[in-house]
Amino acid sequence: MVEGVLTFAAEGVLMKLSSLAAQEITLSWGFKGELNRLRRTLSTIEGYLGDVTDQPQDRGDSIEDWVKNLKGIAQDADDVLDEINYELLRHKVELQNHIKKKVLNFFSLSNNPIAFRLKMAHKIQKINASLEDLKSEASVIGLVSKRIDAAPQGTRGRIQTDSLPENDGIIFGRDKVVSDIVTTLTNSNINQENLSVMAIVGMPGLGKTTLAKSVYNDNSIKGYFEKRIWVSVSDPFNINVILICMLESLNPTKATVRENLDALLTYLQEELKEKRYLLVLDDVWNEDSRQWNRLMSYLERLNYAPGSKIIVTTRSARVASISEKLLLRHNLSTLSTDECWSILKDRAFLDGSARMDPDLERIGKQIAEKCAGVPLVAKVLGGILRSKNSIAEWSSIKESRIWDLAEEEDRIIPILKLSFDNLTSPSLKQCFAYCSMLRKDVEIETDNLIQLWMAQGLLHPSRDKSEEMEDVGYEYFDILLQSSLFQDATANEYGIISKCKMHDLVHDLAELVSKSESLIEDNSSYTLEIQHVARVSTSMQERIRDSWVGRLRSLFSDGELPSNMLPGFKTLRVLNLFKANIAELPTSIGKLKHLRYLDISETRLKTLPSSIGKLYNLQTLRARHCAFKEFPKEVQTLINLRHVYCDKRMKFPRGILGKLTSLRTLPPFYVDKERGCEIQELAALNQLKGQLVIYNLEHVRDEDEARKAKLKEKKNVRHLIFLWTENRSTTNNYEEDVLEGLQPHPKLEILAIVHFMGAKFSSWMMNRSSQLDNLKKIVFHGCHKCEEIPALGCLPHLTLVWIYAMDNLKCVGLDYCTSLQELWIWDCGNLTSIRITHGMALTSLRELEIGYCNEISSLPALQQCRSLQKLEVSFCPKLTSISSISLHEHEHNHEFDSALPANVSISDENLLLSRSCSNLEQLSITYCHGLQSIPELQNFTSLRQLSIQNCERLERLLCSGLLMPISLVELKICCAPNLEALPSLDNLTCLSKLEINCCGKLKCLPIGPHCSTSLKVLKLGGLNLDSFPDFQVGSSQLETLILRGWPKLKSLPQQIQNFTSLTYLSIQCFHGVEALPEWLGNLTSLTKLEILNFKNMMYLPSVTAIQRLTKLKTLELCGCPLLQSKEWPKISHIQHIDGFNQHWLYYGLLLKPS
Repeated sequence: MVEGVLTFAAEGVLMKLSSLAAQEITLSWGFKGELNRLRRTLSTIEGYLGDVTDQPQDRGDSIEDWVKNLKGIAQDADDVLDEINYELLRHKVELQNHIKKKVLNFFSLSNNPIAFRLKMAHKIQKINASLEDLKSEASVIGLVSKRIDAAPQGTRGRIQTDSLPENDGIIFGRDKVVSDIVTTLTNSNINQENLSVMAIVGMPGLGKTTLAKSVYNDNSIKGYFEKRIWVSVSDPFNINVILICMLESLNPTKATVRENLDALLTYLQEELKEKRYLLVLDDVWNEDSRQWNRLMSYLERLNYAPGSKIIVTTRSARVASISEKLLLRHNLSTLSTDECWSILKDRAFLDGSARMDPDLERIGKQIAEKCAGVPLVAKVLGGILRSKNSIAEWSSIKESRIWDLAEEEDRIIPILKLSFDNLTSPSLKQCFAYCSMLRKDVEIETDNLIQLWMAQGLLHPSRDKSEEMEDVGYEYFDILLQSSLFQDATANEYGIISKCKMHDLVHDLAELVSKSESLIEDNSSYTLEIQHVARVSTSMQERIRDSWVGRLRSLFSDGELPSNMLPGFKTLRVLNLFKANIAELPTSIGKLKHLRYLDISETRLKTLPSSIGKLYNLQTLRARHCAFKEFPKEVQTLINLRHVYCDKRMKFPRGILGKLTSLRTLPPFYVDKERGCEIQELAALNQLKGQLVIYNLEHVRDEDEARKAKLKEKKNVRHLIFLWTENRSTTNNYEEDVLEGLQPHPKLEILAIVHFMGAKFSSWMMNRSSQLDNLKKIVFHGCHKCEEIPALGCLPHLTLVWIYAMDNLKCVGLDYCTSLQELWIWDCGNLTSIRITHGMALTSLRELEIGYCNEISSLPALQQCRSLQKLEVSFCPKLTSISSISLHEHEHNHEFDSALPANVSISDENLLLSRSCSNLEQLSITYCHGLQSIPELQNFTSLRQLSIQNCERLERLLCSGLLMPISLVELKICCAPNLEALPSLDNLTCLSKLEINCCGKLKCLPIGPHCSTSLKVLKLGGLNLDSFPDFQVGSSQLETLILRGWPKLKSLPQQIQNFTSLTYLSIQCFHGVEALPEWLGNLTSLTKLEILNFKNMMYLPSVTAIQRLTKLKTLELCGCPLLQSKEWPKISHIQHIDGFNQHWLYYGLLLKPS
């Protein structure tokens, strides 16, 4: 495997080198012949690398040494070509700044072009000679030049799967997932096409195959499908092989026909005929939709029986997305530590470990936590522990790294490494390997990672495409995310993936494949080939400097950086000093001519040295939360700088910013003429991409000055925010003209205008032919003088409109807004109407929020809002009617909130009584004071959460004899003082959370035995019942119990002692209770106990009873004035005690205050 790891790194360097050589050949530097020779030699060498991976693993050290030598020579060539490029940039800077001397200093090598050319030519000749020697050596060791196939190389030896269930027949932590999948597959009302697809997606080791086996062998599945077929696909995706495997599963005697496709299909038709079948395609890697569609076309011809299904298991979300008939996708999550412990214990103890040693159990649970939720790892570790019985042996496993377990490596690493091997290019593999430099368990910032890859020269845009390095980086990131090597991706407010995480085991894989060239922390092993170093001590940095001068490409350091350190790292591409303990950056940083990435964020730096201006290759500069507040004027020479990150008040010297014409990312720009930041500085920055924020626009005089920013020429700016200062003492009479001059490029997607004090918006906004056809989101905030907003219906792709604090706005027109999905209108005191005069409006609307609009009296007719998911109306005191609201296809929730007047009735006709509410999942009714009853809810067959709060006139829930929807999982009824009765809850077999509070007239709680067995959370309070309800809650389920306000009871309800699974118990306002009962000690699962406002309580349970609560970590006692001091020693051993003066506690006794 060592050769394979080295090979992808060498291939990546050669790919970069070939690209650089081709670029440099076009330059007149006097050594074109040597560069041409270098390019030809590289092509031959690449061919030899293609043969390395085909060699047997027992070839000794010869091939490994050959690859290492090749990699070293290639890196030397990389440095030489980069040095040539640096010299070009230096000359370009001198010419631009008119500082090139008339007489060249021939005694200075860097300024002597003849000497420089001779030096570079000599270096390239030496490299070519070394490569020629490698070619000769390759023949000696038996390598043959081959073309490197761009297809994935990691397809050999893939593990084949079968449909047989696991030996133990147990699947931990997936019972509900199995049940959901089985229910979906066997539901005759769901997707009765002749063939549909379900995908199970997850990272390696999560148990996708095991889950599929459990579904495949479920009795309901066996009864529903007449035929079941299991095919292990892996890679490559060969349709003929899949069809042959299907036939072998159905009738092995007919599977002799292997090459004749027509015969295969004929035999399969005969076997399936009109039978409903289930086909499992396990471990699918194919991402080619054409291949997939071809297979589906064959399968659809096999029979026309409705209801046949395909299950696809894959680690790639991209694979799952290529099917046009995708019924459902299950994204498999990691298991809990307890579930991993169950797997590990089951594997480690064949007898079920009835009498396990407590110390072994403690260590075993710590090992289970290290499994990181991956069942595969738990299984493997459990198998190892089966033969180890001593505490010392278990402790050694706990302390070891999984990669050090050589006897298990073949069972773990190949599964994780398959995703890595499947990456299609050496550069992509290098990008993944480089992720080892990042810390574990820390969110990865997408842009930052791509900029690191870019700095290492791993991103190569296609010459025939108009793409940039960043574009390639986003493509690589997406591939790694789709391959489950990244997970937990989060999108920013614009829907772009901005952060993700890397599973610890995947991070270990990155460390493994990069270990030949990366050193991470001092305890890592290292070799002379190390190129990337992260988080090592200062002494280790000094050893590296002395040993590997001219080799190091990356240094991540959060410690000290001695002033004499940097000159030893001349070939650094990345210097990450994030949170480093440094107050000064040495001037020697200017000697890092290859540096492309510098992060000095959160350091104590008070200034940057002027020598930073010599970093002509610098692409990314990160300086967030630094002590200095202004960049030196020398930054103007950073002609390759593409991305700057700094605090929004960081200053650029006058006239400097406009010279950084390569910028793609710019921090918020402040117009401030006193410090030289005029808006025309933006004129030359036409490479800007993404977001541009401009503050202090009141300092722009007029339209002509605004036009000097040339925003209309910035075609890659997708998001613009214009901000004037709020509450400024004076307003510019030319604000309308200024906004007119800020016209953006037609490709703009998001526009926000904040605190604009003009009376009307610009013509490029109001004009129906303004060509802002790509605008998706628009925000108006604090534009107090504007009486109208642009015609939103003219923007065909508009999906979001936010309108805040527009005092003079009278009307909002929504005609033709067929793409609008979110509309928020808040704090518009004079808004009287929302106008819709055309039927084709708001057909895509999903969220509508209106609040603090004092003059609005009615909402528009919303019968066309078939997609509406959320409606919230708050503090609109004049609102008297809500027109017809259809819930035809509503999903998620409906919410009526805050201060609807009493004469507004939500009745059968206009809201709730709908036969088309089968998709509604959440219903919230709040502050509807006129509501007296709720009609039938049984048609809400998907309703999971029902919340009714602050409905003062509500007298009953549902009409007599009707039941609640059986799908309910959560039910909350609060502050309904006139509610007298509830319908029976006995049919709610899925109800897990029930809260009833402040319903003073309620006479009983109809909680039956079926409902109670599923409850996990029960909250009751503010009820005037004479006694605690006599119901039995399943003792194995209830985990949280909160009881409040039972003043008539003289003792705690006896039923509580049966709730032995309680982990959290809060009892409040039981004023009649004088002593807590002894049976409280039976609640041995308690971790938190709250006893609040027991005005007459004097005694706690005995010491014996309290000491039985061995898991109790937190006790809160508050509002118990009669509790005697002699009771305090009973609880002095508890870890956290809240609600009294902690200084009372002394030597385990709680003394009275003086």
